[in-house]
Formats: sequence, structure tokens, C-alpha cells
Amino acid sequence: MKNESGEASVEEENQKQHKEAGKFIKIKKFTFIMGIFLVIFLTAGITTIALTFGDEKVESLAPDKHAEFEKLYSTYDKIKDDYYEEVDEEKLVDGAINGMIKSLDDPYSAYMDKKEASSFHESISSSFEGIGAEIQEQDGQIMVVSPIKGSPAEKAGVKPNDIILSVDGKSVEGLSSSEAVLKIRGEKGTKVNLSISRAGESEPIELTIKRDTIPIETVYAEMLDDGVAKIQVTSFSEHTVQELKTALEEMSKKDMKGLVLDLRGNPGGLLDQAIEMASLFIPNGKVVLQVEDRSGKKDVYKSENDGELKIPVVVLIDDGSASASEIVAAAVSESADIPLIGIKSFGKGTVQTAEDFEDGSNFKYTAAKWLTPEGNWIHKKGIKPDINVKLPDYASLPYISPDKELKASDSSSEVKAAEEMLKEAGHDPGKIDGFFDEATKNAVTAFQKEQKIKETGTIKDDTTVKLMQVIREKILKNDTQVKKAVEVLKKEINK
Repeated sequence: MKNESGEASVEEENQKQHKEAGKFIKIKKFTFIMGIFLVIFLTAGITTIALTFGDEKVESLAPDKHAEFEKLYSTYDKIKDDYYEEVDEEKLVDGAINGMIKSLDDPYSAYMDKKEASSFHESISSSFEGIGAEIQEQDGQIMVVSPIKGSPAEKAGVKPNDIILSVDGKSVEGLSSSEAVLKIRGEKGTKVNLSISRAGESEPIELTIKRDTIPIETVYAEMLDDGVAKIQVTSFSEHTVQELKTALEEMSKKDMKGLVLDLRGNPGGLLDQAIEMASLFIPNGKVVLQVEDRSGKKDVYKSENDGELKIPVVVLIDDGSASASEIVAAAVSESADIPLIGIKSFGKGTVQTAEDFEDGSNFKYTAAKWLTPEGNWIHKKGIKPDINVKLPDYASLPYISPDKELKASDSSSEVKAAEEMLKEAGHDPGKIDGFFDEATKNAVTAFQKEQKIKETGTIKDDTTVKLMQVIREKILKNDTQVKKAVEVLKKEINK
């Protein structure tokens, strides 16, 4: 039967297909039954082989993906079974992973056990208790990248590039940065003793630092003179960009006409925050940075800013500006022609990523290197500022422990530092030679009288604290780098 178009109806087509299918099944029935017997026979045969030759023969049919680990497995089994004492299996595994990552000879790659990993996450997302210093392992030593603004470490005089020799009398040489962090951190109110090696100092500097809560507040804003605002960014954590946006709004309400973006002493942090921050100052579509993997493939990140800041901006950098802060500095310099002022930056041009294990431990490793918008790699080179300006020499004076008494007839590097501080505080200690003579004693007594401190003629406790406080205040008042930045901005504002 055909329908009006001359085609067979759907019902007739279905019946035809059903009949043909039945015919096909009848013809192939014998072949189908024999196929079933063949499958049963082969299955039985394989089972017999497995039972006869055992697991080893079956396993040998599958290729070993990690034959290179045979030595590792063998060593693990031998130690676990035959070592003269019971061993902690988890500790063995941790040690193997840690050794593998250390063999990379990369200060930015590290394995972290559960405790270390917890500390790592805290430093990014919340407050923590400690001294507040960013450190890294370099050539088997623990080096300070930068102290955090306002932290006990900064107040104690810890400087970028200081080498921490020991913590509470125990050497940290050979430890990873995460292992050293656990030794340095501790409960608020407790003290930690650090022995530090510093370039230019012949003897180690002994510091006693009282731990405190280190809040991850990363943006500090203030209005200077003539409509110039200064916003300091101390690190890049989860909310840094939002903090900066809020600070910019506050400064705009105060009639901000120019901006000093202060990235000095900023050790870095989260990459996404650096990209987003740089984009605030860079025209839409211009390159912020390039990330290059080991094959040479480059991912290019561009600004997605709806409208860059319409006021003059300068950026401050120093030898404590590292990683993410260098990304921002290089990006605004090359893609927005914003001048950089200060001294050469730290020089960290690699990107790390972290992988968490189910037990709470993790490891971070260097996954790529980052390049400036123009393709420059600043690793171990740093970024040179457009205008080189150093802080006054007294800004580099070493810390003096308040617990140590300096008195007549003493001779040491601490006495020399105290003499220089007294001179900058307006009290002549005589010849600055590191010898505590009568002139030094008279200067100390005059300083104590001025500060309304008990006139002992020796330097200890309150006298030491007040002396260093006076120097810090003088540094802030005579910040040559900020002064230069304001000078440059005023010229732009008054054009």
C-alpha cells in the first residue's frame, strides 16, 4: 500500500523489516551457537592459565609504568623490614618526596607535611602568629626576602637579604623554608632568638623578637601634601586588590591628584592579584605579563581594565620588592609608562603552583617563568628603577637587642651602631669607632635626659628601644624615595 506521495507507509515498512530480521536470525542461528561455545572455551582457557601460573604471570602482561622507581620501592621495603629500629612509614614517604623536590635545587619548590601546609595556607588567607617575615631557602641557607610592614621582624630591624643562621640556638642550615618557618613561628607573646648574618657586618647579629599576631592587611593609604596620596601594598593575598580599590576610593574623596604606589618591601604573593592590580593602571588590551612553560609556550595576560586611573602615578621599589610586586612594577612601567623610583628589585621571575594531598600535606613547585610585557626575564637580575634613589645611610643601621647592655669600655659593632644612632638623634658621641668612651657616655646621658629616661649612662632596655624608635621616625620623616616620588608627581600635576 502506498500513501498519496507514492511512498510505502510507516506500518508496512516496519512489517517488512520485521520479516527480514526473522529470516536473518534463522539463517545465522548455527553460527551464533558456535560463537557462544568458542567464548566459553576461551574464558575457561584463560582462567586455567591464571590458576596454573599465578599472579606474577598475569601481572607481567601489563607494562610497568614506573620501572624507574624500583630502587625506591626496594629501599623502602628494606628499611621498613630490616632497619634495626621500628620506623615511621609516613616519615619515610615524606622524606622520599622531600628529597625528590630538593634535588631540583630550586628554592621555590618544597614539600610540606600537614603542619607545614597548614602554616602555608594561613599565610595566604588569614592572620597568623609569628614575627612576620617572608623567607626562602637559597643555596642551603634561609634568606629573608622581606619583613612585613609593622611586624615584629620589621621593628626589630630585620632586613631583606639577611641570612638566618640559627633559631633559638639551633642551626637552620639545610632546612627548607617551610621547615624554618615552623621553627620561627610561635604563639603571640613568646620570644624567639635569631642569629643573623648581614652583608657588611663582620659578626652575626643576635636578635630577640617577641612574636605577635600578624594580620594579613596588605594595603595602607595616607594623604601627603598637595593632593598626593601614598598607598603602600605590603603583599598580595586574597583580598589585596579589593583593599586597594577601597583605598583609591577613599583617597579620591580626599581630592587625590597624584598617587605614589609603594611596593617597597613587598615579597609577593598570589599571581591573580598581581595581574588584576596591574590592570588597574594599564589601558585595556595592553599586555600585563607573559607566562612561559618549559616547552616555550607562552600565555599572554592582558589588561581588562574598563578605564585606567586618570591621575599621574609613580611606583616605589627596593631590594625587598619581589615576585608579584615585580610583576606589577614591570607591567606598569612597560605598558603604561609609569616611572619606577627607588633601588633595584629582588629578582624573582618564576611562578609556583601548589598541589594538595588527601592527608593535608602538599607540595609547591615552579611551574613556569614569567616575562615582562616586552618579554624580559628579570630572574636573579631584578628591575632597575627609572630614577635611582637610596634611603639615608642611617636607614641601614643594624638592630641592637634591648636585652644587651652597652657600657663604658665596651667595644663592639653594636656600640658603633649606637654611636651612629646617637649622632643622628642630635647627640655627639665623639669619634664613631665602636668604643664606648666618656664622650659616648655623655651622649647617652644627654639622650636619656631628653627622652625622660633614667640617666644611667648605659644603653639597655628602654634606652635601646627609644633610640631605635627615634631613628625609625627620622627615616619616615626623611624618606628620600617618597620625597623624590612627590617631586616627580607635582611636576605632572602642575603641567
